[in-house]
Amino acid sequence: MTKAITHNKPKSRNMNICFGLNNKYRMKTQLICLTVILIASVVSCKEQGQVDQPKNNPDPVGTQLPGVISPFGKVDTIFTTNAPSRITRKIRKDKDGNLLIAAWDEVILYDGESFSNIPKMEGFESFEAFDALQDSKGNIWIASRQHGLFRYDGKNFMHFTTENGLANNSTMDIHEDKAGNIWIATMGGASYYDGKSFRNFTTKEGLTHDDVSTIMEDNTGKIWLGTRGTVNVYDPLTSTFTEITNNIDRPFTNVWSIIEDEEYNIWIGGEEGLWRYNDGSFTNFTTERVNSVYEDTKGNIWTTSPQGALNRYDKKGLQGENPSPTTIFQSNSMFFRVTEDIEGNMWVGTLKGIFRYDGSSIHYFRDKSE
Repeated sequence: MTKAITHNKPKSRNMNICFGLNNKYRMKTQLICLTVILIASVVSCKEQGQVDQPKNNPDPVGTQLPGVISPFGKVDTIFTTNAPSRITRKIRKDKDGNLLIAAWDEVILYDGESFSNIPKMEGFESFEAFDALQDSKGNIWIASRQHGLFRYDGKNFMHFTTENGLANNSTMDIHEDKAGNIWIATMGGASYYDGKSFRNFTTKEGLTHDDVSTIMEDNTGKIWLGTRGTVNVYDPLTSTFTEITNNIDRPFTNVWSIIEDEEYNIWIGGEEGLWRYNDGSFTNFTTERVNSVYEDTKGNIWTTSPQGALNRYDKKGLQGENPSPTTIFQSNSMFFRVTEDIEGNMWVGTLKGIFRYDGSSIHYFRDKSE
C-alpha cells in the first residue's frame, strides 16, 4: 500500500483564506468552507480507519499491480496478512491440498482461507526460496538460491550444502520419485538424496549441461532433466543419459518445465516454446518461450510466459489440428509456475506476489502491511 506523505501547515492560514473576505460574502463563505473542512475530515478518518482492514477493491492498471489485460473484466486486489509480496517462482499442493508457496524470503502456506509463514531456520533472515515441496513423509523441502537445501519436519530443520555432498548451493527445483528419494536441480548438476547421502550427476556422468532447472519422473521410472542447455533423460537401470531432440533433430534449450499428463504425453516448456512428445514424435504448439506447463484435473494444459501471459489449451482442442490457447490474462510482469488448488482455482506466481483465477474473475493478493 502506498502511504501518502502529508505536511502540517498552520490552520490559521487556511482560516484566513476562508474568513478574510468582506462582510457581504463572509457568512456564505464561512458556511461553504466549514462544510468542505468537515467533509475532508470525515473522508480522512474513514481512510485511516481502513488501513489495517483486509480489502477487496478493483485495482486500476498501473497502481497496485502490474498492468493487466483480460477478457474477464476487472482484477480485484485482496489485501490480507502474510500474502506473498516478492518474487514467487513455485506453487505446489501439500498432502492436505494446501498451497506451498516459495516466495523468496518466505515459504508461505495457504489453507484456502489465510496465509501463514513457515518458520525460518535460526540464523537465516531469508530462504531465498525457489521451490518448496512436501514429501510423502510430511517433510517440507526448500530449494534456496544461495543457501543450499532445507528440510523442515514441522519442528526442526536440517540444512544441506556442498559440505554435506550437495552438488551446488544454488538449488532450483525439487522432485520426489516413486521410491521416496529426493532429486534436486542445482546450478552445478542434479543431486539425488536417498535419505542418507547424496549422489550427484554432472557432465562427468553424462549430463549435457550442469545448470539444471527442472526434474520429473515419468511413468516408466525414467528421470527427465531440463537444463539451461538441453533436455536429458536418465535411465536408472542402465545409469545412462540420453539427450532429447525434436523432430528435426534439434535439441531443446533453456528448459524450465517438464510434465507428464494423464495420457502419458510428455510436455516440455522452454526457450523453444511448448512441445508435446507422444509415440516417438514431437508436436510444437508455440515458439514463444514458456516458463511453466501444468495439466489441470480436467485435462487442460496451462502455460505461463516471461511476457506475463497465462494461457489455457482446452483438452478437446488439443485433439484437433492446430490448437490455439485461450489467453486468460496478460500482465507486464513475468509469470512463473501455475498450479491448480483443490477447488479448481488456478494460481500464478509472478515477480511480485500471486494471482488467482477462479474461472470467471481474477484476484491479485497483497500483504495488507504494504
